[in-house]
Amino acid sequence: MLPLNQKVSAAQNALVQNLEGESIVLNLQTEKYFSLDDIGTRICQVLIEKDSIQTAIDTLFAEYDIEPERLQQDVEKLIEELLKHGLVEVNSA
Repeated sequence: MLPLNQKVSAAQNALVQNLEGESIVLNLQTEKYFSLDDIGTRICQVLIEKDSIQTAIDTLFAEYDIEPERLQQDVEKLIEELLKHGLVEVNSA
């Protein structure tokens, strides 16, 4: 479980290309890419824009009709996948 007061930012070696609401994120070092659907793209955008994971979750909760616990789990799962692929960094806010 990630501390919700942490800030998510794009990794320096990540390149993001938006394609009609979806995104492809490329790790320039490993040359591996990660595809995000429209909802994953929105979650990623909000995570990077906001000052903490909790603020991002609050923003997304206002946009989507979903249970808070489910939203938090989905956001944390996406962050973990992006971290695993070296596409984001998590730091103290």
